[in-house]
Amino acid sequence: MTAVNEASRGRHPYLDHPSTIPFAHRGGAADGLENTAAAFRRAAGAGYRYFETDVHATADGRLVAFHDATLDRVTDARGRIGRLPWSEVSRARVAGSEPLPLLEELLEEFPDARWNVDVKAEPALAPLLDLIRRTGTWDRVCVGSFSEARVARAHRLGGERLATSYGVRGVLGLRLRSYGLPAAVRAGAVCVQVPESSNGIRVVDRAFVRTAHSRGLQVHVWTVNEPERMAALLDLGVDGIMTDHIETLRTVLSDRGAWA
Repeated sequence: MTAVNEASRGRHPYLDHPSTIPFAHRGGAADGLENTAAAFRRAAGAGYRYFETDVHATADGRLVAFHDATLDRVTDARGRIGRLPWSEVSRARVAGSEPLPLLEELLEEFPDARWNVDVKAEPALAPLLDLIRRTGTWDRVCVGSFSEARVARAHRLGGERLATSYGVRGVLGLRLRSYGLPAAVRAGAVCVQVPESSNGIRVVDRAFVRTAHSRGLQVHVWTVNEPERMAALLDLGVDGIMTDHIETLRTVLSDRGAWA
């Protein structure tokens, strides 16, 4: 089964897609150029229109598309992004060659793309909401975070125009409900974005998908790189898959007639 959950289709324009949503995770991180304009260009060339990325704010409030709190792991520079000005961060190079992009630059370069944005630290939230307001990209951005308080605050500040997912607490509440147990689950999210398993405990199964769909929520699963795992999730009826291996996911969906 690969049909999109009918209850959630159209709930928010961000989710408008004719079949299972393929997300290029960090632009397709398998080639080592994660969260760079080069990675997103490659994904766009492969036919992707949904991109997953992360954001941190520099010391002077510029919003950088980057996963880690520090530059150390994937660039030729060092230091915490939140403690450095953009003038210094902008000199860092991923894999020694690609600059770090500002999220605003990515929104401009890829006007047809939709972005799943993981807000990695609290100082990035206000600049992100300001950017969405200034650019009028309410339909193109979904805000996520591991912090339930952060995504709840994003929804409260952005209102119904802003698409948000659940944080860890919301996912736990939904998982408990899928077991038939009482649990509080925040209203206002449009999707739930989860790993297949966490700490050895299965998160995504048929009951979880059914419970999410009953609340009008799409289920997007990260980060899935093996074709057999992709196929199993599609059989469960998930609504989106995030992958580092963009060609693999495209092939799996194409073989099922689900590549839009």
